[in-house]
Amino acid sequence: MPVEKINEGVFSVGVVDWDRRVFDELVPIPEGTSYNSYLVKGSDKVALLDTVDPPKVGEFFSNLEEAGVERIDYIISHHAEQDHSGSIPEVLEKYPDALVVTNAKCKGMLQDLLLIPDEKFMVIGDGDELELGGKTLKFFLTPWVHWPETMISYLKEDKILFTCDFFGSHVASSRLFVSEDPMEKASIYWGAKRYYAEIMMPFRTSIKKHIKLIESLDIEMIAPSHGIVYDDPSFIISAYKDWISDDVKNEVVIPYISAHGSVKKMVSYTVSKLTEAGITVKPFNLSVADVGEIAMAMVDAATLVVGSSTILANPHPMIIYVSAFANALRPKTKFVSIIASYGWGTRIVEQITDMVKAMKVEIIEPVVAKGYPKEDDFRNLDRLVANIINKHKEIGIL
Repeated sequence: MPVEKINEGVFSVGVVDWDRRVFDELVPIPEGTSYNSYLVKGSDKVALLDTVDPPKVGEFFSNLEEAGVERIDYIISHHAEQDHSGSIPEVLEKYPDALVVTNAKCKGMLQDLLLIPDEKFMVIGDGDELELGGKTLKFFLTPWVHWPETMISYLKEDKILFTCDFFGSHVASSRLFVSEDPMEKASIYWGAKRYYAEIMMPFRTSIKKHIKLIESLDIEMIAPSHGIVYDDPSFIISAYKDWISDDVKNEVVIPYISAHGSVKKMVSYTVSKLTEAGITVKPFNLSVADVGEIAMAMVDAATLVVGSSTILANPHPMIIYVSAFANALRPKTKFVSIIASYGWGTRIVEQITDMVKAMKVEIIEPVVAKGYPKEDDFRNLDRLVANIINKHKEIGIL
């Protein structure tokens, strides 16, 4: 990513990671990502807002050189995770007079993670301001978006909000701002939704509170730490308000795995019957599915149906993984059910329902077949479909 001017005295100096495909050794990022860092030059002081993931520090320093950075007075650390903070020790070594400006919680975490000495910190609180000379940064603490120490910065004169992971997207792009091209804009939307689903969704309640704070500010630009800068803040704020609302859609998500075809037959039958009833169904065969796409589908869906073969009386390991993943993400899903098959014994129902307890959902009576599904099993699937239809009607989405 070349150095780009955002506004007078404000520059993007971060790095694009075109090749990265997995984040936190957990979530797929098929479009790569960026580590956004911003430089604010006041008449008296220079502030660097976040750094980059350590493997990219060489490119980062090249950008700082290109931007004509001779000194840095302040390194603003919004969040201690290393894709933002990991290069701070190298920056401090290159610019030894700089101070790390952050909140008390983040200071402690940076010391634990990066061994930064105590004397290199300036600790700020909620609502504190930092004067740079014609440029004023105001800090707001936003705990649990998505770690307990996260915060955001508001550049008052320029009306730019620097939000770190909040409103981010794992998208590698040569563009700095959101394009007006409908196809590119749609791609940015889906990238942001995927990021929300995989990373921010568990913190929906906290985000609701902080969205209200953000809407009270006069903002002309939102600059997150991953992905595109939003020069139309309403684009991403409106999307987030939809995702974090309690409203669900007339959709059923069905992640499944079928060892010998029995579960696949049951899932296919269920998909057909739900579709006939006017319900949007999103099945995901876990032998080929992208877990990020499943997370995105769960952002809106009213119902989750898990389909599993039995392995030694237990759910298939891939079903254990996706159930635990759903439980950790805590989507606004209202209903959960299970479709399963077994040979000589199974504990699937008890184990899966126990794994999704944090979702706080209503369990619709599961359907479990012994071996290949028979006439009674298909009647039970008809009952499951009827129950889902009734539940969707009860909450007014069908």
